[in-house]
This record gives sequence, structure tokens and C-alpha cells, in this order.
Amino acid sequence: MANLKLYMTPGSCSTGIHILLEELELVFEAHIVNLPAGNQYKPEYTAINPKSTIPTLVKTDGTAITEFPAIAYWLARSHPKARLMPGDADGDTRVIEAMDYVVGTIHMQGYTRIFTTDHYAFNESDAERVRAQGRTIVKKGLAIMDRQLGEQEYLVGSFSIADAALFYCEFWANHIGIEMPERCRAHFERMLKRPAVRQVLTEEGYGRLFG
Repeated sequence: MANLKLYMTPGSCSTGIHILLEELELVFEAHIVNLPAGNQYKPEYTAINPKSTIPTLVKTDGTAITEFPAIAYWLARSHPKARLMPGDADGDTRVIEAMDYVVGTIHMQGYTRIFTTDHYAFNESDAERVRAQGRTIVKKGLAIMDRQLGEQEYLVGSFSIADAALFYCEFWANHIGIEMPERCRAHFERMLKRPAVRQVLTEEGYGRLFG
């Protein structure tokens, strides 16, 4: 039987899926998609994921799953003993609610304006305004996640797929100098201590975070 295949870009949102795969100790093949080079638009990749997005997870049966929330959900449901979701309706709903907000708002509305400003700014004079709007969205989103964390170590108490999503957004904040609220900063530092996270970041070229 073929291995799982993760199509990923180091330091991107796919890092969260990479972390989940390592948390589950799954055997998989990592395939790097060079986004700056435009590899996501090449026919060999669009044949797998016509959306030209990452991450993509190709299952052992050859079918592909795209979109971070869908991949994370599939991993959690396929390996229930790992408890990547609480397993009850209310708990699972809270996980999906948090994950969807992190991916759909903090990432797709906030960070995209910072990282892909030209998709929003029609001329150079608008660029700084767009980037500032993105930073505002990110800061507001992290503040909301900070309140949800409260006194918990993770978003719903124990580590879940939502924490993998929040981590990659915290990772980006740390990387570009966006100040994180206190509980998000603590969550980020806590995640950095997890063996799977340390392994993934080292493999992806970010081992310097561990000093």
C-alpha cells in the first residue's frame, strides 16, 4: 500500500498538517511545492489539486484531500484514539469553530493581505493600507483566540487540530514581528516544546527557534 503524501511548503499553513502527521506518528512522503516559483500552477500539481493550493494530502487509496480544515478533520476522525478532537458533539464543534476562524479569518483575511498584498492593492499607493488592514485583522483574531484560551493550555483544554492551526498563525506573527497577546504567546511557547513541533520545525529549516 502506498504511503500518505503531503504536498507542502516549509513555513506555510501546511506546517500545521505536518505537525499533525508527526503527532500521529504516521508514515508519509513529503513533497515540496515551491510557491514563489509557481510550482502550484504546473500541470503535474494541478492534476492532483486543481485549486493550486497547499496543503494537499493524498491518501493511500490515491484520492486527495485539500483545505487545511478538511485534512485536519480527516486525520482526527481516522485516528480517534489520538484524541485530536474531544469526541463529543459539543467538544468537536468548539474545535471546528476555532479552527475555521483561525484559517478563514486570521489567515485568509488577515495574513493574505500582508503576504500577498498585490492581490488586494490595485496600485502601489494602496499597498500600505492593505497591509495595515491585514495586521489589524490578525491582531483582532489573535485577541479573540487569547480570550478563548483563558487559563487553558490549549484551545479546548487538551491539544487538538485547532491548536495546530493557531500555531502556524502564531509562528507567522513571531516571524514578522506582530506582538501576540500574553496567552497566545504562552500557547506558542508551549507548542514549541512539543516533540512533534520541534521535529517539524527542524525538518522545515526553522530549528533556530530552539536556540
